[in-house]
Amino acid sequence: MTAVFSHGRLRLYLLKLLDDGPKHGYELIRLLEDRFLGLYAPSAGTIYPRLQRLEAEGLVSHTAAGGRKTYDITDAGRAELRQRADELTALEADIAASVADLSTLAGEIRSEVRGSVRDLKRELSEATRQTRRTRWDAPPPPPRPTADVPRAALLDEFDQRLASFTAEVSRLARARQFSDTQLRTAIRLLDGALDGLRRLLR
Repeated sequence: MTAVFSHGRLRLYLLKLLDDGPKHGYELIRLLEDRFLGLYAPSAGTIYPRLQRLEAEGLVSHTAAGGRKTYDITDAGRAELRQRADELTALEADIAASVADLSTLAGEIRSEVRGSVRDLKRELSEATRQTRRTRWDAPPPPPRPTADVPRAALLDEFDQRLASFTAEVSRLARARQFSDTQLRTAIRLLDGALDGLRRLLR
């Protein structure tokens, strides 16, 4: 759970959301995700136990239809909201600040991923150029049997695969909004691929 909801503040925000009208648990999860611009979404295991506790305390009630529970705030819940109006105002301000911080962090990570993709492309391009050079101190390669694929064709295939790989990584990085965990994993995968190629081409 995001730190802004520590010390029971999620319970207060759930009451605030239900004060806007009856909702089922999934709607509450989606509203919270939208409030955090998709950068945070509580799990069902976070939301439903709190709704059950709120109901046990008489602050919300539920009706069941089609196997789904719809929750509604009670008069006691509205009274608690009025009593804690100052806390709710402070919570809203903290949420806005948290969203701004998360957005900044996500932007920095996206920039880092783009930089990593550029670095990987540059490194692989340099490796490609080096494989085409004949080292002055290296003996000439033995003649290949005519049945082998010509070296030029292999280098062309390498170039094509490299270009396709770079384009696909770039497309994936821009096509969807990664979570922090996915971005960190992607960076590690790119670093691992680069290290492997460096070892291979030494």
